[in-house]
Order: sequence, then structure tokens, then C-alpha cells
Amino acid sequence: MQGGIHRRTESAILEGTKSLIAIHGISNISMIDIADASEVSRATLYNHYRDKNAVLEALVTLEVEKLVELAQRSGTPADALETLSKAISSDSALASMRIHDAEMLIAIMSHAENPLYLVLATCIYEATKSEAGTGLAMRWLLGQVMQPISPKQSREQAELLVERTLF
Repeated sequence: MQGGIHRRTESAILEGTKSLIAIHGISNISMIDIADASEVSRATLYNHYRDKNAVLEALVTLEVEKLVELAQRSGTPADALETLSKAISSDSALASMRIHDAEMLIAIMSHAENPLYLVLATCIYEATKSEAGTGLAMRWLLGQVMQPISPKQSREQAELLVERTLF
């Protein structure tokens, strides 16, 4: 029972944080804002996360896990890449970060040694079975963090990527 409450509280905190980021960006929010948006007390927030960076790390981990799950449920390699592309290009928190926290976003994306980068790259490799294609697909997706594309472009480019590089 207590584990379920713990997970629901963390989920509320992460959802509240993502909503705040979508409106204000990362640099313009505080732990007090996160507690208020999550409808938890500050003490509860600090019982779950030591600081804003810990909340952000948990949020990024959750978001990458969601992307991996979406890709794994997709049919073909092109479907998986299209799904990832659409999710990245339409994410409201990323859109806000492009406006409010562009330098931070670039810094986050440039850390290929981050374990989450490897999780996402492994997911793409499982879909494509191509090391070269995986590297290219990762760069393509990371580019969309800063320059989103339309759903139509997501499909066309995913198909082209698979046709020309992966097989």
C-alpha cells in the first residue's frame, strides 16, 4: 500500500514539474513551484527529491523510458523512428526549453556518455539492427530537440532513413 502511495506521489511531482517546464522552462521554476504544482507539501517533495536537479533527473529518466516504450510498441523500424520523432517534435516541455533554456538544452544533449543516451540508442538498435543506422538515427532525433519537424516530415524522413541507411 505504501509503495503505491510513494509511486503516485512521485508521479504527481514529475507531472507537475513537466507542466511547469512546459509553461516557464527549467530555469524559471523552483522547488516551491514544483510542490505547489504537484499539490504536495514541500516536506513531501524534499522527502522524495533532494533538490531540483534530482527532480529533473527523475523526469528525464521517465521521459526516456516512455520514448523507449513507444518505440518498442511500434511495428517496423520506420514506425519506431517516426513515433520517436513525433514524440520529440511535439513535446511541450522541450518546446518551452527551446525558448527559456536553450543553452541548458544544448548542454544536456551534448552528453552522449549519459546512461539514458545509451538506453535510447539501444532501443533504436533493437529496432534497426544497424550500428551505423543507430548513430545516424540518434543524431537525427537529437536534432529535432532543437528543430522540431512536422508529423508528415517525421514519416517521410524515418522511411528515408531506413531505406538509405539501415538495411
